Amino acid sequence: MLTGCGEEDPDAGTNGVGRLPAQKIRTQSRAAADAAPAVHLAGTVVTGGVSFKLDMRLKSGGASGSVTSKKSSFRLLRVGDELYLKADAAFWNHGGDTSAAGKLDGKYVKVPQEDPAYKKFSGFTEKDVLLPALLPLHGKLATVGHHEQAGTPTIRITGDGGPGGTLDVSLRGKPYPLRLVRGGGAGTLTFSEWGKDFTAAEPDESETVDYGGQLPTS
Repeated sequence: MLTGCGEEDPDAGTNGVGRLPAQKIRTQSRAAADAAPAVHLAGTVVTGGVSFKLDMRLKSGGASGSVTSKKSSFRLLRVGDELYLKADAAFWNHGGDTSAAGKLDGKYVKVPQEDPAYKKFSGFTEKDVLLPALLPLHGKLATVGHHEQAGTPTIRITGDGGPGGTLDVSLRGKPYPLRLVRGGGAGTLTFSEWGKDFTAAEPDESETVDYGGQLPTS
């Protein structure tokens, strides 16, 4: 990359992806994200007209974090294929079962895999499901300059100049996605702690309750 007299090369000393076409940057970024054993994502996702605030740590063998919407807030914990949900009585009261709400309030509830709630909530905990759903940009890709995310230099790519989404990709180390603005006002997310392991262990018995049968509608 040629620069004018006195100008610094913004890609000097970086991983070099800033010099690549936008399509290749996206490809390398997706490959790095797929290969990473773990990630911490946080921000908002808008789907079906509903806005969710996510703060999740994900890895292949488990996940831990929280999901908040205007109507409810709950914590999710996945250990292998075992999924636990923790919420207050107000969350469980949405189903109209006040007796169940009192029993489940503030406890980790094991979600049966045959329960419809398992499929509904497990997607928030599966790295290989959530990231492919969140990361795509739409439309014609282009690079729009060098930026910075939490102190890390990035190259930014856009879909259709912005309406299709924007993605900041790290220029330091592996080309991980660091910040995503989803197209169509569908939320903004940051990604950090790529590859950093975390504990996802089954909760103590004193913190859990076995509801039995199908969970109340929530």
